[in-house]
Amino acid sequence: MVAWQSEPDFWAKRSICVTGGAGFLGSYVLEKLTARGAQNVFVPTIQEYNLVEPEDAKRMLDDSDPDIVIHLAANVGGIGANQSHPAEFFYDNLIMGVHLMHESWKRGVEKFVAIGTVCAYPKFTPIPFKEDSIWDGYPEETNAPYGLAKKMLLVQSQAYRDQYDFNSIFLVPVNLYGPRDNFNLKTSHVIPALIRKALEAKDRGDKEIVVWGDGSPTREFLFAEDAAEGILLATERYNNSDPVNLGSGEEISIKNLAENIVDLTGFNGKLRWDTSRPNGQPRRALDTSRAKERFGFEAQVHLKEGLRRTVEWYEQHRKDHISEK
Repeated sequence: MVAWQSEPDFWAKRSICVTGGAGFLGSYVLEKLTARGAQNVFVPTIQEYNLVEPEDAKRMLDDSDPDIVIHLAANVGGIGANQSHPAEFFYDNLIMGVHLMHESWKRGVEKFVAIGTVCAYPKFTPIPFKEDSIWDGYPEETNAPYGLAKKMLLVQSQAYRDQYDFNSIFLVPVNLYGPRDNFNLKTSHVIPALIRKALEAKDRGDKEIVVWGDGSPTREFLFAEDAAEGILLATERYNNSDPVNLGSGEEISIKNLAENIVDLTGFNGKLRWDTSRPNGQPRRALDTSRAKERFGFEAQVHLKEGLRRTVEWYEQHRKDHISEK
């Protein structure tokens, strides 16, 4: 076992720019940066800096003058959103990443942390997904434009390290969830969508809720607070452009996931599977050994506990989401 020891005052003596810091995952990254003693953290907002526009990206870097860029910002959504906006998801995510990494290199940024996506893996990847399999086929069709756009950050990271010795890393988190997630049914991912559907169906006394697909696909989920910890450990300790998975090591079918959520919310009706809707990728489960070996990351929150915390949080904040469909 590697005896991990972070550099004293690593965060206190550096300025950090966190794109997407105002978002779901970003909120946890900011909390952990504060706990680590970071004193100079710049969080751009989309109202002030539209990072799809190259000039805005340049201006953001001018204004923040960072030593480290943690690039969390992304245009994301579930299967439905990916199907409705494939071109936007491809263009926005590709352009944001390409310009930010290029301009960071030009300005002499010390380190660039790129966040990829499990959607970058081939549709039929051997389980568990190993990082070396990431180029072995085309991604699942419903989210391929998004996955491929994010995967270009890996190509760029490796190319810029090879030619310019630029220190950038590429992390591949599995599906995230937790308190503060997006519960808007038009754009949310499976866990917040199911939690909201179940609670609202319970309130109405419905006898069933509809779930997309047939329930057979498997997924792995990572609690957002754990993901934030993994990102910061990698930023402190990892200096290589090999991709690294961030996951929990727990694979679960969508059917079992839905049953767990129904149980936690107290909904007593049935699940009706809408098989006219897409299943998405057949299986997702990551090999997380590289993260442990290279920077000492292991997820701490098991899925059942994380779901319980997420349901409790949403029950306390439901009034804030009443107007969202």
